[in-house]
Amino acid sequence: MYYLLVLAVGLERLVELAVAKNNARWAFANGGTEFGHRHYPVMVGIHTALLLSCVAEVALLHRPFFPWLGWPMFAVAALSQGLRWWCVTTLGRRWNTLVIVMPESPLVRRGPYRWIRHPNYVAVVLEGLALPLIHTAWLTALWFGLANAAVLCERIRVENVALGYR
Repeated sequence: MYYLLVLAVGLERLVELAVAKNNARWAFANGGTEFGHRHYPVMVGIHTALLLSCVAEVALLHRPFFPWLGWPMFAVAALSQGLRWWCVTTLGRRWNTLVIVMPESPLVRRGPYRWIRHPNYVAVVLEGLALPLIHTAWLTALWFGLANAAVLCERIRVENVALGYR
């Protein structure tokens, strides 16, 4: 069942990419400007490696499922997906996996954005830790947490500059 869950998350990512590509096309057609693309391939690679590493660590290192850990981590992973899609629907056509800023568009301050600047990254961090830990893949959770922290530092810096935060 765990492998099916990881596959489902992978399929969800493909849906996200399709939405993002469509939104990017719209944004560029309406004067959007992209910022900081250099980190993007690294980010995509880390997220792809997360899914592959979840499967590999569980299969190769025979990681067990412990209900006391697995079920709470499943709940965290599911809630993180809910938060991610809340971000997507709140931003609408402005949501993207790239950093694209629309000219003269006000910052979004509704939905989860009324409480935190980058709620999507809260979802990414929680999911990146919870998904591997559902099946005790702690090495994957550890390396992803560190790699993701590094790329998010750059990503958030780029977004803050693009959006005019100080």
